[in-house]
Amino acid sequence: MTITMENQNEPKLKSIFLPFLSTSHIIPLVDMARLFALHGVDVTIVSTKHNSTIFQNSIDLDSSRGRSIRTHIIEFPAAKVGLPVGIESFSVNTPKEMTPKVYMGLFLLQPEIESLFETLQPDFIVTDMFFPWTADVATKLGFPRIMFHGASYLARSAVHSVELFTPHLKMESDTEKFVLPGLPDELEMTRLQIPDWLRSPNQYTELMKIIKESERKSFGSVFNSFYELESDYYDHYKKVMGTKSWGLGPVSLWANQDDSDKAARGYSKEEESEKKEEQEGWLKWLNSKTECSVLYVSFGSMNKFPYEQLVEIAHALEDSGHDFIWVVRKNEGNGESDDFLEEFEKKVKENGKGYLIWGWAPQLLILENPAIGGLVSHCGWNTVVESVNVGLPTVTWPLFAEHFFNEKLVVDVLKIGVPVGAKEWRNWNEFGSEVVKREEIGNAIRLMMEGGEEEVAMRKRVKKLSVEAKKAVQVGGSSYNNMVELIKELKEIKLARV
Repeated sequence: MTITMENQNEPKLKSIFLPFLSTSHIIPLVDMARLFALHGVDVTIVSTKHNSTIFQNSIDLDSSRGRSIRTHIIEFPAAKVGLPVGIESFSVNTPKEMTPKVYMGLFLLQPEIESLFETLQPDFIVTDMFFPWTADVATKLGFPRIMFHGASYLARSAVHSVELFTPHLKMESDTEKFVLPGLPDELEMTRLQIPDWLRSPNQYTELMKIIKESERKSFGSVFNSFYELESDYYDHYKKVMGTKSWGLGPVSLWANQDDSDKAARGYSKEEESEKKEEQEGWLKWLNSKTECSVLYVSFGSMNKFPYEQLVEIAHALEDSGHDFIWVVRKNEGNGESDDFLEEFEKKVKENGKGYLIWGWAPQLLILENPAIGGLVSHCGWNTVVESVNVGLPTVTWPLFAEHFFNEKLVVDVLKIGVPVGAKEWRNWNEFGSEVVKREEIGNAIRLMMEGGEEEVAMRKRVKKLSVEAKKAVQVGGSSYNNMVELIKELKEIKLARV
């Protein structure tokens, strides 16, 4: 276990962490909060009741180890915004018509959160990028605000490039390739692959401007990344933004070093016995497979596919000849999809070729299993980092958010992935119009799993990065040193205020 940095003669720092109401943002920021507690900082995580169930197991474990960490629950105003109890986050199960109401609920919570900052009087706060208003509140109350970015340094640099140079506007068609100007590498994209809010201004464009301004007002930013993973973009981003930034990743690797930690992530105590039973099922199945033979297929916590796409994925997996674990999500109200998947599950269970996990999956534990030989993934940043941690290559299938930018890092810069050929960015709560065919999916899987010399070279590169990831969080590593430096600066600010 990593040595803590607490010195009894120094003042103890008090902090508040405020995650956004979305699983893919909550889990890395909570892991980061746990790291601060590991390094002797007093940590309060502010969340709503339903969202806290995602991480409370981990907090209880850390607290039992003597770390100064707790959750402060605030009540989500469901009734005031016309939402049923329990709908208080942005997830794959949030009905599209309810999304604006969740935003409204968040807006109504703002005064309560601000009041909490005043009452608890932290020495600093770490808040998700989607709480830009906390920058002004921190200035008013006289303590530093640090912004958490849930993306890669490359993705944020790419967004800055598109905003500054607008290369997509010079193209004659949506599918014509252009180079993202001013970046360390020559990265090509099309207009269809960049987020809609970058293509033409909308409400989200305005929000992203406000977020960028709030970052410049903040003490600095933190990323779930490490220097050796994207060093050129780490340096580039700090230069173009003119702000301080610290890569503290891989946070999942650092904060979850015991199996108890890995198993506790992502579900509530009430679900514990059910999940243990489920775990025994997939673990027994995985342990019966040979090393590096199984594909792990998962598209994150925010995605659903239309029936046509599920059919193509199922056929591609079956035709590939490789065993697979597929994390699937029910399409509420679409019996056709679920019936098809249930029949497919029955068939692959009988022939022993596949295993379907419905809903949430303990990704860290699955990826670490020696039987896993590679991923098919949406390029969500948490998954990119977690696949690097364990040294696995990826078939990249970007969907929304900053996924297409992350694909550029994985495929073009690091050369540890094979693209499935996705051409069209879509919103997280929409199916989109693109259906990737089974032949394209199958070709990408073959290149990753049976690609000869290039596959061997790709695996070698990702294994090397895995070693660097582990070094980064050890004493003297880049992320470890960043954490020590950041805490030292925050203590100096606290002392100057006394």
